[in-house]
Amino acid sequence: MLASRLLRSYAAVPIGSNHVKGFSKDQLTMFERLLQAQRKELIGEAGRAVTRMTEKDETFADPADRASWESEATRDLRIRDRERKLVEKIDQALARIADGTFGECEECGELISIGRLRARPVTTLCISCKAEQEAAEAKPNHSH
Repeated sequence: MLASRLLRSYAAVPIGSNHVKGFSKDQLTMFERLLQAQRKELIGEAGRAVTRMTEKDETFADPADRASWESEATRDLRIRDRERKLVEKIDQALARIADGTFGECEECGELISIGRLRARPVTTLCISCKAEQEAAEAKPNHSH
């Protein structure tokens, strides 16, 4: 995957002195390229999946074969929906890079660690706020 190779190649990008709200221009460029590469991969895979599904012109003599194909198609659609949501998050992260708010926790306003952003560049919460959110979600009677 291109995004994985980009992330490995940028693993050594230092925290420099030329910062924009906590991140250097090199770091922001790294995240922008990483996000764009992930977006391109997801869009490409979605296109290939649609092509595979629409090219499927089979009749099924056995109802079990038909059920199996439908089950696989349903699974593929769920995966595509998750990928669509990730593309939306990537677009939002790219917008945050453009407006200078990338890497700010939307809950407490603190900077999200570079390590956390390298692991999940679309994140909007620092590790502390994410842990609090997960703890709240784990409580009984929590409404989503």
